[in-house]
Amino acid sequence: MKTQARLIALLSSLTAFGPFSIDTYLPSFPQIAEDLSTSTAQVQHTISAFLAGLCLGMLCYGPLSDRYGRRPLLLGSLALYVVATLGCLFAGSVEQLIAWRFVQALGGAGALVLARTVARDLVGLVQAAKVLSWMHVLTMMATLVAPMIGTWLVLIQGWRTIFAALFILSSLCLLLVAVTLKESLPPQERGASVQAAFAAYLAIARQPRAVALILCMSLAFGGMFAFITASPFVYVVYFGVSPRMFSALFALNILGIILVTFINARWVGRYGPQRMLGVGAMLACGAGLALLIVGFTGWGGLASIVGCMVLYMGVTGLLGANCTASLMALFPRQAGASVALGISVQFAIGALASLWVSHLADGSAWPMCLVVGCCGLGCLVAYAVSLRMPARAVAVQDVVEQT
Repeated sequence: MKTQARLIALLSSLTAFGPFSIDTYLPSFPQIAEDLSTSTAQVQHTISAFLAGLCLGMLCYGPLSDRYGRRPLLLGSLALYVVATLGCLFAGSVEQLIAWRFVQALGGAGALVLARTVARDLVGLVQAAKVLSWMHVLTMMATLVAPMIGTWLVLIQGWRTIFAALFILSSLCLLLVAVTLKESLPPQERGASVQAAFAAYLAIARQPRAVALILCMSLAFGGMFAFITASPFVYVVYFGVSPRMFSALFALNILGIILVTFINARWVGRYGPQRMLGVGAMLACGAGLALLIVGFTGWGGLASIVGCMVLYMGVTGLLGANCTASLMALFPRQAGASVALGISVQFAIGALASLWVSHLADGSAWPMCLVVGCCGLGCLVAYAVSLRMPARAVAVQDVVEQT
């Protein structure tokens, strides 16, 4: 039991690389812009570069880990993250910072993908959903405290202190992985070639249930990104709440995710991932439809929107954990590729939802309610489709021969 707890703690620290790498330095944007003699808009490009690096890196690490094993790819990705973090620490211009943030994300992507695949390698489907839920709880806790930690670190010695802390954290994780984490994918279960490893993407795309599961969790994620994009304008500008109150209301969503994911971790062993996934999809759809009504009619005002969003955001962790576990169960020999494709599609749909809500922005709460509502409805539709689709695996070798 203690061994599993230590494993979950280590894997959770790896999955926290993404949110920690972004959220800790958000409060320091004005100081970075002043120190590097640039604009805040230019500093914001470091986030775009980081997200681009994450998507590209995940698409590479997943299949390569199915071919060469998890441990060497994980060690290499962490080493790359450590080096890139040093580059960010000593960056002398915003262009250098953008470039190093992209490289840093390439390293962090390996931790995001491979931590999940290692969890799947070591446990079964139901246990994987439980472990992934605990990992998500700890990651959300890191997301909740990251901005506060970033603010505190800036006060010590400026924004570079944040990257110094990330360097220490990533170096420690690299050391722990090197010393304690053994290879989880036996040689006999690895892919035959690199071509076959990347062909797994086509095999996954040809499995209707897999596509439905990816869309289920990705659409839920898209609604979350739409909220993150629009909520500062809706809450602060439209409803006139103070920045401090906005932070408190935003924290309610993180606490909702932690609570629901904690419940999923406790109940998934009893009811199974499929049933928990159905509950999550129905709650996401219900919250989304309620938002559509509130946004269109104005009933309940801010309180109704906050309540609906806490419920919607709360089930995103449940959906992500159970969809990911179910997806890896469909492709046990291509677990890395399936996780990489799923998370990459998540970020892609999240970016599209963010663009959509920005395009529709009219100074009211309606665009946010519309996009989140549509994503919630789409999440339930995707879940319903996954139930009707047979779990028919497409042989990777057949895809290789066709290509």
